[in-house]
Amino acid sequence: MTRRRLFGLTAGTAAVLAAGAPAASADEDKDKKLDAEGAWRKLAEGNKRFVEGHQTHPHESLQWREALTKGQHPFACVVGCADSRVPPELVFDEGFGDLFTIRAAGEVLDNSVLGSVEYAVEHLEVPLVVVLGHASCGAVSATIDVVRGRAEVSGDISTLVRAIEPAVLATPPERDDKTFLARCVDNQAKRVASLMVERSVTLRTAVRHHGLKVVAASYQLDTGAVTRLT
Repeated sequence: MTRRRLFGLTAGTAAVLAAGAPAASADEDKDKKLDAEGAWRKLAEGNKRFVEGHQTHPHESLQWREALTKGQHPFACVVGCADSRVPPELVFDEGFGDLFTIRAAGEVLDNSVLGSVEYAVEHLEVPLVVVLGHASCGAVSATIDVVRGRAEVSGDISTLVRAIEPAVLATPPERDDKTFLARCVDNQAKRVASLMVERSVTLRTAVRHHGLKVVAASYQLDTGAVTRLT
């Protein structure tokens, strides 16, 4: 019995989708065959359309949404910041059911985030996990201010700061604050991508034996471009 059968994603479901939504089923079959690099190429192509203003806004039809009531088959998992300016489905020009998205300020990794990623890998069988940082990240900027003694935080915001602090401390000083923030943002994304694999037996096994890739990337607010970092 496969992992998808355990979660109700059976071959019969695929047949229902094919009967009810031919175009959607064809896309789904194509996406299920993607490996990690194929999934990244699909994301990169979507981001290129977004940057150039040629979005196709796929998988938004009533027919497609009805088909998704039978199950989901995302081709990638994106762990991004909660910032309202960085919605992954728009950034990558994808639609309903295409991406398994998890968002937390500063891409902070806690047990619920890691468990959600494990679910995407173990049960939805995504071949790619992308940790997406972004320019001018407020959570990283606040952490820099705390580290430099320029600000204090209270409540559970301090939990975010403590989680991001190692990335800030590991970043070499820069004369320009904007450049330093950008370096810290990139380091946070790379650190979280690395920690995921380090902390999770599920992810390590998938990386070693099933072709999973966990990568870091960065989004530019002004241009809309995403750059792969690892």
